[in-house]
Amino acid sequence: MKDKVVIITGASSGIGKALAFEMGARGAIVVLAARSKDKLAEIESELETKGITALAVPTDVSLEADCRNLIDSTVEKFGRIDVLINNAGISMRALFEHTEMKVLHHLMNINFWGTVYCTKFALPYLLESRGTVAGVSSIAGFKGLPGRTGYTASKFAMQGFLETLRIENMKKGLHVLIACPAFTSSNIRKTALAADGSQQGESPRDEDSLMKAEVVAIKIADAIQKRRRILVISLEGKLIVLLNKLFPFFMDRMVYNDMAKEPDSPLK
Repeated sequence: MKDKVVIITGASSGIGKALAFEMGARGAIVVLAARSKDKLAEIESELETKGITALAVPTDVSLEADCRNLIDSTVEKFGRIDVLINNAGISMRALFEHTEMKVLHHLMNINFWGTVYCTKFALPYLLESRGTVAGVSSIAGFKGLPGRTGYTASKFAMQGFLETLRIENMKKGLHVLIACPAFTSSNIRKTALAADGSQQGESPRDEDSLMKAEVVAIKIADAIQKRRRILVISLEGKLIVLLNKLFPFFMDRMVYNDMAKEPDSPLK
């Protein structure tokens, strides 16, 4: 990764922040994108104290113009793009019958359209460098999660988009990675939306028992360097993907029962 220019969206916390430090430690030039200008500035400063070249570009990936500015600012500063990691994302927890439509629109705008916008504007430079487009998806991109219709739909859409992009460019040297962590200790559940669009606040899961963002970042960085197609990070995730192909009805029940055990679960 020495001197490769790597753009990371959702870089102000969780997996995105961990990826910034991991990629920087491997010699990459890191471009940080997120909505919080103050948090980005702090991370940019931390990276630079470690001798890592970094650029913070405040970006709301749900806005097409912001995504174009992110790419233009990167090229203007560094002249190239080698890796785009579409990591920005938001979750939700509510039954579909009670969920306001604005919640689903918001989920799709960030998780799906944010990936599409950034990839669209970065693609000419990535084709030139024979670089990597990565999408941080989820097991929800393989198996529907009850109480998370908007999140699941956005991840299915992201994976379909990236898979098609890979096939379209299979003779042009573009590497496309779909990375699917299991439940990871990050800010995404605390900022997850309730049925009315408000933030749910406390995470419904025990954060201490979840995979650490730093571990996920190492595995994603390795997969980018090895130019892997699909990365399902946990053993649990691999089992879910396999068993869902073989025993889909059984897995429907298993996923329902697991989600119903969450504190204050919307499932009865």
